[in-house]
Amino acid sequence: MQTYISTTPFGRRSMTLGMITSQVAAKSAPKGATVDKWKVFYSIRDAKELLGATDRSLTLLNALLSFHLEPQLSANGDLIVWPSNEALTARANGMPATTLRRHLAVLVDCGLIVRRDSPNGKRFARKGRGGQIEQAYGFDLSPIIARAEEFQDLAEAIRAEKRAFHVAKERLTLLRRDIVKLIEAGIEENVPGNWTSVLHAYQAIVGRLPRSAPRQLVDDVCTDLHGLYTEIREVLESFAKPHNPDANESHNGRHIQNSNPDPISESENGLGNKEEAGGTAAEHDNLRSLPKRELPLGIVLEACPNLRELAQGGDIRHWRDFLAAAELARPFLGISPSAWREAREVMGQQHAAITLAAIYQRTEQINNAGGYLRSLTDRARDGKFSTWPMIMALVRAKLEADKPASRAGGKPSSGDDDGSPDLQVSASLLKSLKSPKFR
Repeated sequence: MQTYISTTPFGRRSMTLGMITSQVAAKSAPKGATVDKWKVFYSIRDAKELLGATDRSLTLLNALLSFHLEPQLSANGDLIVWPSNEALTARANGMPATTLRRHLAVLVDCGLIVRRDSPNGKRFARKGRGGQIEQAYGFDLSPIIARAEEFQDLAEAIRAEKRAFHVAKERLTLLRRDIVKLIEAGIEENVPGNWTSVLHAYQAIVGRLPRSAPRQLVDDVCTDLHGLYTEIREVLESFAKPHNPDANESHNGRHIQNSNPDPISESENGLGNKEEAGGTAAEHDNLRSLPKRELPLGIVLEACPNLRELAQGGDIRHWRDFLAAAELARPFLGISPSAWREAREVMGQQHAAITLAAIYQRTEQINNAGGYLRSLTDRARDGKFSTWPMIMALVRAKLEADKPASRAGGKPSSGDDDGSPDLQVSASLLKSLKSPKFR
């Protein structure tokens, strides 16, 4: 029969609040509780990082559990084991005595065992006449019963984190493979676009990964890679469809990605239809008086020269090159894929690209490019918007900006800095540019 249970360590080892906490936890085990000691040990092993345990300290815990002869740990039984250092060293595969003491202290600090030291620091048990243990001094295993559920929950959290990390790394590998091969396909198939910039963007995202990255960083990189993958996929799909009318560089018609039973017409007679009657009289007259033909590519490029910087090779020769450059300009402006898709459905692919090029030209003056595009899309849906006034306003602003330079030089400007000739504007167009509807 035990007369007194020691709660302080022997010798020069000091008492700490952590030891008191472990002793309190050991007393909190429910009466009659029974656990499988090896199942709990496996949970402790899986949760060792959260508990602060080490591999060698767990080797010692395994050895201590082996000195408890029953496979079950019961709160009503004897839970103190008292092996000597020699016996522990033998079951711990020859662990040196100094290492043994150090890792026993780790188990105590982690709250996995409690010291029950004798008056002289020796570990032993005193038995009665009938052979029953009356007093034992050694290591108390009761915290393992008291914290069994806690160990299981920690182990499940660790396993779930490992599974999520494994899935994240799989997703990262697939995204990296898909993006690289899609970029290679775009280059090999001569799909218009600044693929060098796309490749640099991919390398910048992947370059954020260190040699050993945490799961949160892997998830963030996967999110950015998925956005880049979606943009590349949309560009390639737009040029992969055999029924895409804009794939022919000599055809300037519109293209709608999905079927619309009641599309807004933007053909040669579409700018003056009856659907525009919902606007004001000034807007109605303005749209009706526009030229009844498509905008020439040369005028659009003269009005929006900044788009050339996104084109492959810095040159736009056909509408196909123009559309590819517009696809690359969208993410730079922060326009969402849904807003861009809606604009193409309502305006047509070519007019939506012209609108986006004009927004890109005036990016310093527009704070919210995505909201502005949605507003123009709504106006186009009501028949109150056309790309002609927007482009002509940019042309007029460029001509007015070139006048002071021409007068200062004493002769007309012969071209831009890149050597391209200035836009030749007819007298009738100059007259229309001076009208109030383009101001």
